[in-house]
Amino acid sequence: MMVQNRITQKATDYEWYHFTKEQSDIIKTFFDLAQEFESMEDFYLLCVLALSQSMKVTSRLHLVNKDGILNLVRTSDDPSNVCGIPSKDVTLSSEISDLGNRLLLPVFDGMWWHAVGPMAPMGMYEVIGEEPFSEQEKFFLGKFVNRLGVVVSNRRVAMQNVQHIAFVSNLVTDIEHNVIIPNMYFKHLFNKLRKKIADMEQLQDRICVMKESMGLKGDKSCQEIIDQASALHESLIEYHREMQKHHDSCSMFLESLFRRDHFEKGELVLRTRRCLVETEIIAPQLEHYEKRLKDRGVTIERPRDMEGEEIPLQVDVGLLAQVYANFFSNAVKYASPVTLEDGTVRHSVAYGREFVADCFGPACDGVKFNVFTTGLHLTSTEAAKIFDEGFRAANSAEQSGKGHGLTFIKQVVEIHGGRVSYEPTSQGNNFCFFLPLPPAEK
Repeated sequence: MMVQNRITQKATDYEWYHFTKEQSDIIKTFFDLAQEFESMEDFYLLCVLALSQSMKVTSRLHLVNKDGILNLVRTSDDPSNVCGIPSKDVTLSSEISDLGNRLLLPVFDGMWWHAVGPMAPMGMYEVIGEEPFSEQEKFFLGKFVNRLGVVVSNRRVAMQNVQHIAFVSNLVTDIEHNVIIPNMYFKHLFNKLRKKIADMEQLQDRICVMKESMGLKGDKSCQEIIDQASALHESLIEYHREMQKHHDSCSMFLESLFRRDHFEKGELVLRTRRCLVETEIIAPQLEHYEKRLKDRGVTIERPRDMEGEEIPLQVDVGLLAQVYANFFSNAVKYASPVTLEDGTVRHSVAYGREFVADCFGPACDGVKFNVFTTGLHLTSTEAAKIFDEGFRAANSAEQSGKGHGLTFIKQVVEIHGGRVSYEPTSQGNNFCFFLPLPPAEK
């Protein structure tokens, strides 16, 4: 109804404006040709000539540049002049300056009518006539400049968007060339390190053989050296395993987040395949956070019915892995102990899945995946907003973060055709998401 009412109101307004045919033609010409000229130079020239050629006036458009300085960008009396310094008396003002046969009108951007308080103009439009302007002409010029401001603002924003897209496109190329490809070299380094560790193991065996051949079997100092070498060997193997694990995870995240397809399409683009959800997605991320969970006293409760299970879903492994990474990261931050009825304390994170019939409508079954953490419930207000961008619950004040993790989860799940949900339970909070099962493979 609002749109219909505004259309009716505008029809009434136009009757009240009493624009002359020439004035109406000026506005129509400006709007029509604003769609025709692509370059900003031609567009700015249109802004001054559309008025000057019909009203026989001199028009000058002044706009604030990125440094906040007011510049003369086009003038009808010298169309070849692209930019210059305005007259000393041309300054930014939110009010119209009536100087007889010369008017200075503020140019506001396209959202000026939504401003709550006073809004600074983005430029000034100067009109110089042979005689002072009538009240009707001043009214028309005010309306014309208002509409001009909307189009100027939209064109400048569009140009900024084009420049931004070009920058992002170049940035993606740089990331691919300078980050992702060099990152592959780490695999070579890890293999070399693993070989050195194997060499150390062989050296340790040779020392033991030499000890036996030299009759030093009972020599304590010799055994201490062997024990130290053995301990060093075991620690190097553990460090190598940990580094390899973190590298594999980071590499997968880099590849899945910085795909060229994402930036070309302007949205996340899936690369799906069937996989072992627990083995390939959940377990590696849980292993990544296992030590941090243990350090916080959080016990990991694993299901018994997911091991080796290949759920008939086509998913993007890299993106879905980051869904679980966000869940487990939140578990480290927010899982807290609860006392059960029998007096025991539970401080844990758990995950699982269940098949849900008609989850997405009649004969459209789905799978519900969940990550549960013990702790206090979210309030009803928090629960309603928990997946919104930038929202953080009251218990997050002392934790780092920007409130983006759950929004990212929602985005990834929804492009898979699913939905997210939050459920308070008797002992904590259950975050879950639903993915549809392919009809042919239910």
